[in-house]
Amino acid sequence: MQTSIKFGSKRSDWGALFSYYLFFFYFSGITHILLQISGTTIFVGMRQAIVMSLLWLIPVMLVPRFSRQMAAGIGLVLWVFSLISLGYFCIYGQEFSQSVMFTIFESNPAESKEFIAHYFVWWMIPVLLVHSAVAFWLWRRLRPLQVTRRLAWSATVAILLLLFVYPMFKQLVVNHASLDDAVEKLQLRMEPAVPWQMVIGYVHYRKQLANMEALLEQNSKIPPLSNLKDANAGKPATLVLVLGESTNRLRMSLYGYQRDTTPELDAIKDELNLFTNVVTTRPYTIEALTQVLSFSDQLHPDLYLTKPSLMNMMRQAGYTSYWITNHQTISKRNTMLANFSKQTDKQFYMNNSRAQNSREYDENVFEPFDEVLADPAPRKFIIVHLLGTHMKYEYRYPPEFEVFTDREGVPSVLSKDQAKVYNQYDNAVRYNDHVIATLISKLRQQAGNSLMVYFSDHGEDVYDGPGYNMLGRNEAKPTIAMYAIPFMIWASPEWRAGHEMAFDGMLDRPYSNAHFIHTWADLVGLNFDGFDPAFSLVNPQFKEHPLLIGDPYQPNTIRPLDIHVHE
Repeated sequence: MQTSIKFGSKRSDWGALFSYYLFFFYFSGITHILLQISGTTIFVGMRQAIVMSLLWLIPVMLVPRFSRQMAAGIGLVLWVFSLISLGYFCIYGQEFSQSVMFTIFESNPAESKEFIAHYFVWWMIPVLLVHSAVAFWLWRRLRPLQVTRRLAWSATVAILLLLFVYPMFKQLVVNHASLDDAVEKLQLRMEPAVPWQMVIGYVHYRKQLANMEALLEQNSKIPPLSNLKDANAGKPATLVLVLGESTNRLRMSLYGYQRDTTPELDAIKDELNLFTNVVTTRPYTIEALTQVLSFSDQLHPDLYLTKPSLMNMMRQAGYTSYWITNHQTISKRNTMLANFSKQTDKQFYMNNSRAQNSREYDENVFEPFDEVLADPAPRKFIIVHLLGTHMKYEYRYPPEFEVFTDREGVPSVLSKDQAKVYNQYDNAVRYNDHVIATLISKLRQQAGNSLMVYFSDHGEDVYDGPGYNMLGRNEAKPTIAMYAIPFMIWASPEWRAGHEMAFDGMLDRPYSNAHFIHTWADLVGLNFDGFDPAFSLVNPQFKEHPLLIGDPYQPNTIRPLDIHVHE
């Protein structure tokens, strides 16, 4: 039976119109439905796919006489792109993204063939066949569309207003964004739906790749460090730098937190040099790590453009370098990190999720870490970049690490929903503890003469500060939880036998990780023109410097950290 409404002497077939929408939505929706069922990501992508699928109603409404033929043509294009996104979900359980494109285009044909052989399983063929059969069945159910001219034009105008005009008006007029930013926001709204997932993803990939290549070109012109000397020259060693994410040391039992959030690191505390007064300069990943991995700091934020990076320094010292990351690979925000990664000899990109708020576990880094440890290169420098305890916290740990579920240890003023988030963060910290301890265990068992430094890029305030009402990070309203980071050093018995590792009287030094490149050089025995022992956390000549926070590109915001770092 047709459900219809009269406009004059003509009728609009609403049931048929819905069937057309369902047909178009199916190609984008199937993967998003599976993502929601699996609890892999938040609802935003699904919502955008629902809205963006309205676009394809416009041509069939305006030319209803050929509605089935047009639906078949549009559907064929959407079907091809949906096979890619569904196939990728079958392999990874994630959305297709521009990071995937980066990984594909960075791989040679042999690696691509090996990838397909490794991940292809027989059941993917029937899944894709069933997917195609459902799409064909939905098309066969479409009947010629009857729609009044008035409804067709009214709906077209409404769809265009909803999808394009209002979002652009909001960005340009309400938010005062630039045209480029407004267009990019619009593209991001379209991206969860096919075929835009591939088309816009590719456009963004090319844009960010060009930005990255420009940075790499600039980096290639930077002269090497002058008079570089290596006290460990020629000695086999494995040096590991583990960069955490969003982990606030105040929520680690290793640092005195009342909940047992770091049981594995607590068990090996005697093997660790635990620094208790280290802070970050910026509560944001890219901004913080740009300083950590270069000579840039709060007073000289652009030195990364003219001086070698930490990766350049280690390659100059003769180390084979590796970058293992569980972060998104290439996006507008992550271009700088992709640039840093390409300054190493070999990269492993383990997270190709489109959205940051997707379920990815840091155990992803274990397999490539084992592979690198097995590499016969005698002198290895490994950077491991974790997702750590980044929002959304429940996506950062597997079910077996959901230890904290009640209100014991939770501030009593928190609501039920706030207490849930508080617990999820502590669970994420506990899983992060497992990841760090596992990396140490692998080094202990496989690497011989080895050293590992771990710290987080910044902290996170999860209802920690006075008032218990802050969640996340806000540079304009700083709290200690956003800046207080864990900082620890582990060394193998072989390394300790040949190096001074007591650090007596140094563990409580107030220190900003903006000057980390000096500490790292000191630890691994490097000296060069420009090395400043006063900026090394582990040097007897260390001098206290103001712990500056704020945006260095807005000098009026720069100020010393004025909150007690031991809270």
